[in-house]
Amino acid sequence: MDKKLEADLKNKLEAQKESIQKELESFASEDPNLKHNWETKYPNREDSDKEEKADDAQEYDNALSLEHSLEFKLRDVVMALEKIEKGEYGVCENCGKVIDEKRLLACPEAKTCLKCGTKN
Repeated sequence: MDKKLEADLKNKLEAQKESIQKELESFASEDPNLKHNWETKYPNREDSDKEEKADDAQEYDNALSLEHSLEFKLRDVVMALEKIEKGEYGVCENCGKVIDEKRLLACPEAKTCLKCGTKN
């Protein structure tokens, strides 16, 4: 892979990582004992009525779903950054072939080539 392209993709991944972490920090806290594991904060309003408590529960449920999705995305981004450092970036985890540059530009955290990615 071209070094300039790799550097550009690394910058894009680092920006994604920062953005995801900021979004997670807005409603969750990182578990100090387990790297890249986040815990959604339950909205805790004092003196709330039944309707507000139901809203809090729904808000919490939505945040848990978002947390789960963002955690997986963050893990993929971190893994891609680690692969860059190890010189293993841009290789399909399934077939071992080079991942097309267009795919990496669209999804720099991609683990598989398009052919293997559509099989799953």
